[in-house]
Amino acid sequence: MDFLTAAAEGTRTAAGFFWKAGWAFVLGYSISGMIQAFVPKNRMTRHMGNASARSVSLATLFGAASSSCSFAALAAARSLVMKGAHFVAAIAFMFASTNLVIELGVLILIFLGWQFLAAELIGGILLITISSVLVRATYPRAWMEAARQKVEDDAEAEEGDFDWRERIRSRYGWRLVGHRFVMDWKMVWEEILIGFTIAGFVGVLVPASFWEALFLMNAGDSIPQWLIVLENAVVAPFVAAATFIGSMGNIPLATVLNANGVMFAGLMGFIYSDLMVPPLVAINAKYYGPRVALYIAGIMWVSIVITAILLHALFAVTGLTPDSSRAVSETTRFALDYTFWLNLAMVLVAVVMVWLHRRHVAEDLDGKGGGHGGGVGTKRLVVYGMMIVLATGGVVWALGHGTV
Repeated sequence: MDFLTAAAEGTRTAAGFFWKAGWAFVLGYSISGMIQAFVPKNRMTRHMGNASARSVSLATLFGAASSSCSFAALAAARSLVMKGAHFVAAIAFMFASTNLVIELGVLILIFLGWQFLAAELIGGILLITISSVLVRATYPRAWMEAARQKVEDDAEAEEGDFDWRERIRSRYGWRLVGHRFVMDWKMVWEEILIGFTIAGFVGVLVPASFWEALFLMNAGDSIPQWLIVLENAVVAPFVAAATFIGSMGNIPLATVLNANGVMFAGLMGFIYSDLMVPPLVAINAKYYGPRVALYIAGIMWVSIVITAILLHALFAVTGLTPDSSRAVSETTRFALDYTFWLNLAMVLVAVVMVWLHRRHVAEDLDGKGGGHGGGVGTKRLVVYGMMIVLATGGVVWALGHGTV
């Protein structure tokens, strides 16, 4: 396959992924914006100052109600620590805000099916429980106290408490919803573009034999089944880390792995590993220092491996293990079906949200303005490169189908 043909087919597949999921993003981030605007953080964080089951449960609920952007999850967790939350609760929040959020669940349902959605929800709770037990058992108190001091030294002003009943009836509240919606998109659009583009091209260019070798799919009886399950669970987080993709972007690539027959334990281990990508570990190092960042990454890896194995066993015993057979072509199909109408409806919702955001920025009601981001970093250069490839592929595909 030459470069132009590959670019055309990869672009078509990536566009198909986004077409199938576009409405879910708008719906999910609209709900997330409402939760962020109308749920006061201070009321939540004052109950997370210890490592109790109640504290972890509240952190889980709060995380599930937050944005699914991996970078936003780390920033919000730091904010919780800054306000006095225990690190056990903060880690539970990180897992919940990237694995139990509404938009991610909808995306998994669309691309992978209801069994994977059920596994995501059950496994998310397992993951948080296991990581909480591991942190309590290994808690490096001196490291964590130093990390908390570093966070407090870097503290910035946070929004105070408010009356949600009064806010939900105000123009300010709904303009803030639009503002949160747009700011969430500004945080995740690069991650989404990278993830969907990589998934499209991996689905076209990487042969099934590669995944078969990596995940021992043709081992047969030469290797015990339990050992293959363990290998899949152990390897999958490193595959996810190598993609540099966060929580929303790795679902299309999980679809590619599913279509190529990767074992259930490997797929779930891959999906849960969004917080282990190198850029996110580097951000945690900036927040808490290198030792704590590596400690958190280690806790996550062990928790993910154990959770993936337990899920594999649980679904095997109950007979609910899904077949790895959903073809990428089925997922990326363009048709005048429910997806079309949902996308059309959500475009209108997005227009309203952008208008509310513009009104919010024009009034500058929170005194922060509408700025976001900085200069051109490595990630942005990668995004620009992918835009060029997608544009080239789109033109080639259009010429090949006689639309240009």
